[in-house]
Amino acid sequence: MTAKLCDRFEFERVLWSRSVTRVAGVDEAGRGPLAGPVVVAAAILPPRWAGTGLPAELAGLNDSKQLTAAQREKFFEFLTRCAEVEFAIAQVDAGVIDEINILQATHRAMNAALAQLTPLPPHALVDGRPVKTLRVQQTAIIKGDARSYSIAAASVLAKVTRDRQMQAFHAQFPVYGFDQHKGYGTAQHLAAIAQHGACPIHRKSFAPLKPPEPELF
Repeated sequence: MTAKLCDRFEFERVLWSRSVTRVAGVDEAGRGPLAGPVVVAAAILPPRWAGTGLPAELAGLNDSKQLTAAQREKFFEFLTRCAEVEFAIAQVDAGVIDEINILQATHRAMNAALAQLTPLPPHALVDGRPVKTLRVQQTAIIKGDARSYSIAAASVLAKVTRDRQMQAFHAQFPVYGFDQHKGYGTAQHLAAIAQHGACPIHRKSFAPLKPPEPELF
């Protein structure tokens, strides 16, 4: 028997059948790194693609972590140029992440991205768990970036945007190797922090940058 193919418009179809035509996939990039912003994208794909299939330029669209950098760049260029795709991108920088924590920063960026879509979409498909503060109705989907094309599109938009920013930060702070690890806590990055200390885009509230708690006796 052949395995059942995953319908990556499954969640969108349910909403489209209820005349909710503008369904925004929402995903983030950069929750885990020690440096740089958290970036969120929202993407609305046209319902007609459920019948015609994805355009050839998006063949292979998937969770951005499963794609090569070249694939992500190709999809990013098409998604941002296609007149049928609505999208928005928002970010929260390291300083604010330190003030309000990464979870709240991510949720703030989600609402900021959705707010850029005019009018505000009535429903969002969110990768992961429900977001209590989201401004619109939502469907939370575990591993949604591999189960929904709308979330996958948002995943690519967020990932490419953030990677490009980290490339730019590398030019500004070359000793850390941001072009290689994009701010994640690799051995190379940790060694650079140990040698040079933190720079302005480091998240001071993240271990090992966070000062140790004083011992209680």
